[in-house]
Amino acid sequence: MLSERQGLIIWLFNLKNVKSLRRYGNIHYVSKRMKYVVMYTAQAEAEEKAEKLASMPFVKKVELSYKPFLKTVYENSKPDKAKEYDYRIGL
Repeated sequence: MLSERQGLIIWLFNLKNVKSLRRYGNIHYVSKRMKYVVMYTAQAEAEEKAEKLASMPFVKKVELSYKPFLKTVYENSKPDKAKEYDYRIGL
């Protein structure tokens, strides 16, 4: 069973210590040019891991992803008839 995950965006001063971040979660992406890491951790532990990461000397800033809290089910999923007619005119 999959657990709820939350993303962490970690801004770094340098990229030397990226390997040491592995113990805090799954590293998804590392940007060498902009010096940040996208990491996923368990949602229940995300806040405390963010505090631990922020206290490290090579970490500039830690941001939590808001994706788990966004609504992804849309209310009006049926297309509007007027717009549908406009799209067919170009064909």
